[in-house]
Amino acid sequence: MSVNTANAYGRITITEEAIAQVAGYTALECYGIVNLISKRFSDNIADLLKKQRISKGVRVMTNGDRIFIDLYVIIKYGVSIDAVATSLKKAVKYDVENFTGMVVDTINVNVMGVKV
Repeated sequence: MSVNTANAYGRITITEEAIAQVAGYTALECYGIVNLISKRFSDNIADLLKKQRISKGVRVMTNGDRIFIDLYVIIKYGVSIDAVATSLKKAVKYDVENFTGMVVDTINVNVMGVKV
């Protein structure tokens, strides 16, 4: 599925995969985030057989012009989970809204593990 918008110059279509890549790059740049990880086991097996995808731990759903994002992350040991999650939400929301021009409705951060 994709997000559609129109302006004076024409129609713009942005795929969910493009939004997921922007969110993935932004998440990996945030302090305290070690890696993104797929939630489904089948995705992890598929990742072993092909090159690393930047959007592997990001799930994007769209409904009209609203964007819903789920992030599955591994964080660094010793950092505040709440502070890292709050910072991650703000950064991803800003970058995706700036990239798409749409409203990010919800960002869920799922901490899947801690790396020492």
